[in-house]
Amino acid sequence: MAPLEDRAYTQVCSRLATLMSISIAAARRKVELAAIREGVRDGQGKLAVAERLIESVSSSDESHGALLDGLLEAVASEMNFMDED
Repeated sequence: MAPLEDRAYTQVCSRLATLMSISIAAARRKVELAAIREGVRDGQGKLAVAERLIESVSSSDESHGALLDGLLEAVASEMNFMDED
């Protein structure tokens, strides 16, 4: 199991998770992958990457929660489909 991260990093990842409607673990992975792509390894650098991701998500026009809701709606041709055992 990974060691406990510092409090600021956890708070930033939880804000990102809230904005993107994903889990905190998924938000941390997203930050870690972005940090790896940029070659950042230290804690302050990862914090900066997470804050940049928050800014980019906040500035985007579409809501990730609304996008997920749209994907979960039934297609008209499958609306009355019943699955049997």
